[in-house]
Amino acid sequence: MPSALDNLLNTFNLERIERNIYRGVSPKVGWQRVFGGHVICQALLAAQETVDKERHVHSLHGYFMRPGDPENPIIYNVDRIRDGGSFTTRRVVAIQHGEAIFSMSLSFQKLEEGLEHQIEMPDVPLPDQLPSESDLLKKMGDTLPDNVRAYLERERPIELRAVDMTHYFSSKKLDPVQNIWMRTNGSAPKDYLIQNALLAYASDMTLLDTSLFAHGKAVADPSLQVASLDHSMWFHQPFDMSEWHLYSQDSPRSSGGRGLSRGSIYNLKGELVASCAQEGLIRPRKSGKRVVKTSHG
Repeated sequence: MPSALDNLLNTFNLERIERNIYRGVSPKVGWQRVFGGHVICQALLAAQETVDKERHVHSLHGYFMRPGDPENPIIYNVDRIRDGGSFTTRRVVAIQHGEAIFSMSLSFQKLEEGLEHQIEMPDVPLPDQLPSESDLLKKMGDTLPDNVRAYLERERPIELRAVDMTHYFSSKKLDPVQNIWMRTNGSAPKDYLIQNALLAYASDMTLLDTSLFAHGKAVADPSLQVASLDHSMWFHQPFDMSEWHLYSQDSPRSSGGRGLSRGSIYNLKGELVASCAQEGLIRPRKSGKRVVKTSHG
């Protein structure tokens, strides 16, 4: 049986339909909606198909418009906006059933040397000092909330280890900060195109949750309508997603039915390899209306 990581990597092979037009599919994992990180990474791969391989993505900015249907392919239409001397700019629109579900602007650059600085990685326990998801199931499976237990039981392409599990068990209002270690659940190809797509996929995991900590809520809370609205990433240096990376997150503000979260991604050496930002819908739902979580996995 193919692993969850194999199934994800298979969806990275986009079908070229015509110049600038590609078709992708979702892995069959039983979700009602296409995971937002999956659309982000496929849009990135579609754009990269139209760019010289010597140019690496350094930033992307996307907007979620409609929930994706996992039972049908997604069409990616790439607009070759500009090919400059140092930078290449692309715009991608993801389409299903004749309507745009996602759009993203991306910029690619030749690798260059230049001035460097970074903020320091938080001082947190290392992943080998934290329980694995299987350890948590063995130790606390009977006491875990049903949604948390179901999440931990399902094989996923990305392994996560949370530094603090408090929000899984408590409705206490917490500081809007969390630190998550993550890596691929298995060995991944070293090709930087695949590595960038894997990080783009993983970057949509847990980020929206952070904006709910201050309210004692979680993404599965039936009193809320929760969905990713936009997503931005900046890639700073090469990395290997087969190794552990710390996803350090905070949420500086929530207002207007929206929550803003930021993320910094460090390798085990403490090097900042990428940064993220996302605004999500965290709207109290009206009584009697069903929650539809459109894009966050």
